[in-house]
Amino acid sequence: MNLLDGKKCADSLIAGIAKQVARHVDAGLRKPHMTVILVGNHAPSESYVKSKITTCSLSGFDSNLIRLPESVTEKELLALIAGINEDNSTDGVIVQLPLPKQINAQRVINAISPEKDIDGFHPTNFGRMALGQKAFRPATAYGICKLLQFYQVPVAGRHCVVIGRSNIVGKPISIMLSNDFDIGNATVTLTHIETPRELLLDETRRADIVIVAVGIPGFVTPDMVKDGVTLIDVGINRLENGKLVGDVAFDAVAPKCEWITPVPGGVGRMTVAALMINTLAAYQNNFELA
Repeated sequence: MNLLDGKKCADSLIAGIAKQVARHVDAGLRKPHMTVILVGNHAPSESYVKSKITTCSLSGFDSNLIRLPESVTEKELLALIAGINEDNSTDGVIVQLPLPKQINAQRVINAISPEKDIDGFHPTNFGRMALGQKAFRPATAYGICKLLQFYQVPVAGRHCVVIGRSNIVGKPISIMLSNDFDIGNATVTLTHIETPRELLLDETRRADIVIVAVGIPGFVTPDMVKDGVTLIDVGINRLENGKLVGDVAFDAVAPKCEWITPVPGGVGRMTVAALMINTLAAYQNNFELA
């Protein structure tokens, strides 16, 4: 069993980004700039945002955090985004999800300029990604690809099963791994929580790579996978005792794996690293450096 260490991979990618930024700054350009919008006081969101701001600094970026009250209206949030879209000093913008119930998250995502959509959620970027065109790729899915690439895990021609069909992880990773990208050309089966158990087991037991993102602690058990599988655990679940665990019963399943991500220290770190890659690309697009 080998760990797919997201921290080690992310640190390597961020160090490379910082070197590129330093060269651009030495040439007289400003630093890349990320703006993060946080609505309300959602504790997990606070943690995620802190990680993004900290990583911006490590990458050599400037960043600013805009905090809005839980009571903010959708109209007010959309007006703020419109202003950021017109601000040439901001390369990328993130609206931290989830949002309060009075705000339609999809309308907010659609309002972000595709050129600044470093989360990769805007329909323009998602559509371009699906077609195999140049685009900002959804960050968690992109981070998974970068992690597999870093550890040289074979993907082309392999059978990959994705459990979970969210727009954030399941759908984009199924498209990206089946597409003809720098890491792709897999045969991908997309399953979800409504897939009948027998059918799900038929698929996962044949899979060379299993990616799970369902938000259920210990969902993947040893009987679901074959020996030598590569297992990517996207889940981050906090138990009553405060412990963070993934969607995989790690201690029981790990001995069957050739590669497996830990939780924490796996995909979460890669999501933030992918956001930095997208932000650098947006910055380079602005200055026609890419």
